[in-house]
Amino acid sequence: MNEAWRHERISVRELMERLNRRAKPPRAYTTYMTVMSRLDRKGLLSRQREGKTDIYSPTFSRDEYRELRAQAEVKGLVREFGDVALAQFARQMGELDPKRLAELRRLAEGE
Repeated sequence: MNEAWRHERISVRELMERLNRRAKPPRAYTTYMTVMSRLDRKGLLSRQREGKTDIYSPTFSRDEYRELRAQAEVKGLVREFGDVALAQFARQMGELDPKRLAELRRLAEGE
C-alpha cells in the first residue's frame, strides 16, 4: 500500500520492480498480482484495465485508511472486551495532557 500511495497509479510490473529492488529474495510477478488483486477485492485498491495492463490506484488516502483501520480495531476491542476496553480507553484519556486531550476531542468531533 505504501508504494501505491506514493505513486497513486501503478501497474503490477512497476510495483514488482520497485519492491524487488530491496526484497531478498525477489518475489515473482504472480505473487504481486495475487496480492494486488486481493486488495482490489477488499476495496483497498481500484483496478482499471488499460490494454493488457491492470493499473491500480488506492481507494483511500493513507489518512482515510488509518481512520478506517482504527475504527475497526476499536470496535473489535469493544466487542470482545466490552466495558473493560472502554475503561482502559478512559484511563488513557485521563493521563493525557490537556492540549492533547483537546486535540483528540476536536478530531473525534470531526472538525
